Amino acid sequence: MTVIKRLRSTDAILPFIVIVIAIAYGFYVIRYPMDNMVANYLTPSLITTSLRRHFYLIIVSSLLAICTSIPLGIILTRPVLKRLTPFVTGLVNVCQTVPSLAVLALFVGILGIGSRTAIFALWIYSLLPILNNTIAGINSVDPAIKDSGRGMGMTKLKLLVRVELPLAMPVIMAGIRTAVVINVATAVVAAYVGGGGLGDIIIAGKNINRWQAWSLGAMYATFIALLLDHILGVIERVMTD
Repeated sequence: MTVIKRLRSTDAILPFIVIVIAIAYGFYVIRYPMDNMVANYLTPSLITTSLRRHFYLIIVSSLLAICTSIPLGIILTRPVLKRLTPFVTGLVNVCQTVPSLAVLALFVGILGIGSRTAIFALWIYSLLPILNNTIAGINSVDPAIKDSGRGMGMTKLKLLVRVELPLAMPVIMAGIRTAVVINVATAVVAAYVGGGGLGDIIIAGKNINRWQAWSLGAMYATFIALLLDHILGVIERVMTD
C-alpha cells in the first residue's frame, strides 16, 4: 500500500500518450498502406510478434546484465578486491567499444543464428553502465555513515544491505536506465542474426524501399525506449523516496 501511495497520477500520462500514438500509427499503416507490398507484409500478427520478440531480447539481456554487474560491482568495492577494479572495468570498457555488428559476427559461429547470439551481444553492451554506476554509487557513500553503522554493531553484510545499497540505489538505477535504453536501440541489429524484433521490420522496409515499414519499426523502438526509461524512473523514485 505504501508503494501505491508513492505513485502519482501523472506517472501514467507518458505511457498513455505513447501507447495511444503507437496504436494509432499502427492502425494507420495497416488501414492505409501505400501499396500492396506493404499491405501484404505489415500484418497485425507480424507487428505483434516483432514487438514481443523485441521486448524479450531487451528484458532477458537487461536482467542478465543486472544479475552480473551489480554483484560484480559490489565485489569490486570490497577492500580485498578493490585493486582489481581498474582491470575489470577496463576489460568491460574494451568490450563496449567493439561495434555491435562485430560482436554478432564474432559469436554467431559459436552460438549460432538466433536469439542467443543477440542476447549475448546485448548483455555485453549492458554491463558497463550498470557496473560503473554500482561501483560509483557504493564508493560515494559517506564513510561517516558506514562508521556509524559499524558502531551500531552491524556486520559487513548488514552494512551493505541496509546502508550502502540503499544509498547507492539512485546511482545504480541511473545505470540500469541507461543500459536498458541502449539495449532498445542495439536490439535492432538482432535481425541480422535471426534474433527477430523490430529490426526485421526496419531492415525489410529499407530493402523494399517502403517508408511506412521502416518508420513503423523505428517509431516503435523509440517509443519502447521512452516507455521503459519512464517506468524505470518511476521505480527509482518509489524505491528511493
